[in-house]
Amino acid sequence: MNESNRLATASASDIAAAAERIAEAVASGVPCAPVRDLIGRDDLAAAYAVQGTLTERRLAAGASVVGRKIGLTSEAVQRQLGVDQPDFGVLFDDMAYADGDTIPFGQVLQPRAEAEIAFVLGADLADGPLSREQVRDAIAYAVAALEICGSRIAGWDIGFGDTVADNASAGAYVLGTERLKLDAFDPVAVAMSMAVNGEEVSTGSGAACLGDPVEAVVWLARTARELGEPLRAGQVVLSGALGPMRPVAAGDTVTATLSGLGAVTVRFGEGAA
Repeated sequence: MNESNRLATASASDIAAAAERIAEAVASGVPCAPVRDLIGRDDLAAAYAVQGTLTERRLAAGASVVGRKIGLTSEAVQRQLGVDQPDFGVLFDDMAYADGDTIPFGQVLQPRAEAEIAFVLGADLADGPLSREQVRDAIAYAVAALEICGSRIAGWDIGFGDTVADNASAGAYVLGTERLKLDAFDPVAVAMSMAVNGEEVSTGSGAACLGDPVEAVVWLARTARELGEPLRAGQVVLSGALGPMRPVAAGDTVTATLSGLGAVTVRFGEGAA
């Protein structure tokens, strides 16, 4: 993310202070004040510079990057935050859970669940035009997924800069087990239903994700390469929500069912991580 840092209008000291504020929230488990007082509400470069600083800390501490998450793919959410584009965050190895796993409550601050399509890459997206055809060819398969969003910002009081700086509010993710190649289903037509403790709380479709989840991956591939960290074979890409996200509590069980892709379930434990 060094290019973002170079282009940011916020000062290097403010970027460092914003990163430190979020890092302290992670370490203490206590959400912090928004960081827009330091980096501004809409300074894209500064926000990604903060995210990059925090990513470098995670890597230095031994974490590995396993993919990316795309956020703000809903027009309604974009309007809410006053932006006209998605954002992205980094997926680390310790965020990954399998279908049926239990996530310790407290592992993700202020957790909210949303249902998505996850794409697993079979080829790098580092060279070439990064056209829709190239991106489709690079996707090995898709699976149903749950993203557990979390905010280190108290009360989810976020603007665009806050959520980008805070790794696009990434927390954890859960992948289903049924794998489909793109020629076996239409991501746009996928119908989604998400339930908490057996009660349906969210519905939607693939069309809710930038009109087409594959287009979201195209956007990500181009943006990631521009920022110097292109997508790589084997990485997971979370498409963005197919419907509204919902808060979850200790003891809850969340299940998302996506037509053609099956279901994926996760439970939240009672104790802190």
